[in-house]
Amino acid sequence: MAQDSSKPDFWDTRYDKGVMPWDAGKVPADLVAFARELAPGCRVLVPGCGSGHDVVFLADAGFDVLAIDFSPPAIELAHRNAARFTDRIVLADFFEFDAGPGFDVIYERAFLCALPRSLWTRYGERMAQIVRPGGCLAGFWFMDDNERGPPFGTNPAQLESLLAPAFVLERDVPASDSLPVFAGRERWQTWRRNGRTIPSTPQGR
Repeated sequence: MAQDSSKPDFWDTRYDKGVMPWDAGKVPADLVAFARELAPGCRVLVPGCGSGHDVVFLADAGFDVLAIDFSPPAIELAHRNAARFTDRIVLADFFEFDAGPGFDVIYERAFLCALPRSLWTRYGERMAQIVRPGGCLAGFWFMDDNERGPPFGTNPAQLESLLAPAFVLERDVPASDSLPVFAGRERWQTWRRNGRTIPSTPQGR
């Protein structure tokens, strides 16, 4: 199968073959608990949305959710699983799509760990650009020393270097119901966006 996870065909092949160890097929308990804290109607982005189960939950909870993925088979699967919300699930590249006025919340689930490390600086910059001041980046991060991913592991110091100074860590707890591929090495974190302007670093994918 394709080996460069920065390219859609890497993920196309895995979705086509049903090789999806990152797909829980359900909504994580930590996301359910977090959603209770959010203001009604807030704008939420789900990058790398995959099969779309979280999109259904967030839309049903009344949030203005947009889900994106750059793999056509992933979008097809998400459209099947979230048939009532296909207008909120879009084929798009996280680094290139029009984010409009930005988002109150971005939900991270196996997205950073799916990206090769060469894109991590751009990940941090892009998050700083599209999360509104006062908003947050929240979700799951894979804490491991694995450099031959995906999943690519990270650690607290690396995350701090990627997200500071635009974000401040507010919550850091063990994930409550990780999948086997992440078990014991996944944490739920909430990073609050401050008001600083962060310049981007031009570079190709």
